[in-house]
Amino acid sequence: MADPVHDKVNQAITSDLKENEKNISGRIGIGTSFDVGVRKLYILDKEVQFYFVNGLCDIQYIIELLKELMFLDGTERKKTNVKEQIENRLTHVQVEHVKTIDDAIGQLLAGLIVIFIEGEENAIIIDVRSYPGRGPEEPDTERVVRGSRDGYTENIIENTALTRRRIRDEKLRNEIMRVGKRSKTDICISYIEDIADPSLVSIIKEELKAIDIDGLTMADKVVEEFIVKQGNNPFPVVRYTERPDVAATHILEGHVVVIVDASPSVIIFPTTFFHHVQHAEEYRQAPIVGTFLRWVRFSGMLFSLMILPFWLLMVMNPDLLPAALEFIGPNETTNVPVFVQMLLAELGIELLRMAAIHTPSPLATALGLVAALLIGEIAIEVGLLVPEVILYVALGAIGMFATPSYELSLALKIARIGLLFAVFFFKAPGFIIGLTILVIILASIKTLNVPYLWPFLPFYPLAALDVLIRQGIPVKRKRPSIVKPQDPIKQGSA
Repeated sequence: MADPVHDKVNQAITSDLKENEKNISGRIGIGTSFDVGVRKLYILDKEVQFYFVNGLCDIQYIIELLKELMFLDGTERKKTNVKEQIENRLTHVQVEHVKTIDDAIGQLLAGLIVIFIEGEENAIIIDVRSYPGRGPEEPDTERVVRGSRDGYTENIIENTALTRRRIRDEKLRNEIMRVGKRSKTDICISYIEDIADPSLVSIIKEELKAIDIDGLTMADKVVEEFIVKQGNNPFPVVRYTERPDVAATHILEGHVVVIVDASPSVIIFPTTFFHHVQHAEEYRQAPIVGTFLRWVRFSGMLFSLMILPFWLLMVMNPDLLPAALEFIGPNETTNVPVFVQMLLAELGIELLRMAAIHTPSPLATALGLVAALLIGEIAIEVGLLVPEVILYVALGAIGMFATPSYELSLALKIARIGLLFAVFFFKAPGFIIGLTILVIILASIKTLNVPYLWPFLPFYPLAALDVLIRQGIPVKRKRPSIVKPQDPIKQGSA
């Protein structure tokens, strides 16, 4: 049976305090949920009710507020305007009023105090939030040798502050909305008003407002799937980062950043394939060193994608090898086909990666020893794998781990396995056709009307040069045209 109290939309707060108490208590379960509390006082002969959620509020603030109001009751009895007297005693920075029960409950469950006063038709909202969480720490997946060591946390207020600290621009906008009928998750859209493309900001807002779901339990990933509608495409179409300096750099270039409460990573819109192969370390070193690091990373990614399928092709077609490369191929033979060995090794590497994630730190060393013995020596001794298979699978895994984007590394792994099947069934034509299909798939992807392989398809020479070579910051005068910035010049005069 439907709850008639819950079904009332935008129910107004009345001057009858008992009626308000009945509506709120029935909807949020006061007396049933131990973490939702109410404190009732009589101030200047009028009843005042304080509603709060334990764990989301700073209890010390609440205690100090109650002390101040109790002192008011003992010193200001001659004055009858209770609401005015209470508001004059509120020392908190953020104080506002709401006129509906829905708004009051929404703010209450977000960690704010809601105050109802007998005879008043609105409620006072005080921000005393103190969300549980950790401090800003350097993210594990985006470490740098030299640079800032702070990172985003699960607290949306802290995250916007970390961005604001780096961009003290009066045009920086942090617009907040709530998504999820039951979770009511806070989502912040960050952009610079006179740089970001207004149509891009409008599209993201409309997509967020159109999300109709109970809750965002997986936080930013759910938001991404609703906005970009990725489908069966394994390649990441948005960029995640936990570094405030990376997010601030993209905002200054004209991108839009979406911050979801309870997630330490933020989403950057729009992005291309080449946004996922950049790393903050490249910009913490000299341009020539950054270029070297970038090309080493590119090489690792190409190795990760192609070395296994190419080696399998050479093993299956030894006549394709020139005389100088005749050493390529297994020196030993086993009863297990090479293709099956590769699949088993790939499966083993993936299982090890998953096991490493779920293994407690004290057992990590033991896991490494077991992996080295089982997949290394013992697998070779029993004839399950040949040494060359382990070598090339390991090189592919190293290239995957060197990819800055974890999502991109997994997509490349899937592409590599697809190429292995193409080579096994169709040999050399399968290798060529498989690579061609992969490029066609990448070229066909568009995110928010942005080509995925820009600036190479379509070709923009200066932007393509910037992808291949890490240029000095003083040389880069313009923002990327792909984000359609309102102000294309980011340094120097136009």
